Amino acid sequence: MTVQEIIFIFSFSLFAIGVAGVVATQNNFLFALMSIEIMLLSSIFLFTACSIFFIDSSMQAFVLLILTVAAAESAVGLALLIHFFKSKGSISYSFANLIKG
Repeated sequence: MTVQEIIFIFSFSLFAIGVAGVVATQNNFLFALMSIEIMLLSSIFLFTACSIFFIDSSMQAFVLLILTVAAAESAVGLALLIHFFKSKGSISYSFANLIKG
């Protein structure tokens, strides 16, 4: 097995763990956000490895874009969590319908 195959398998397994975490969390919004972060970080890992192996620095621009999206997702998600916890004292999905306009 080559190094490229090992990195691809590792990245795919991290992404699968993230998808399973999003699907498995039925009540906790925080674990769903953490699972989405794992999915984004697995794609960052794959793009960085491809950039190294193919000696192409243009993939690093995608890495910066994904990092920006992950930071924005974390900021918005944590703001929603703080709002839910202050208003209801819980961070379950059942209070997510309060956001609807």
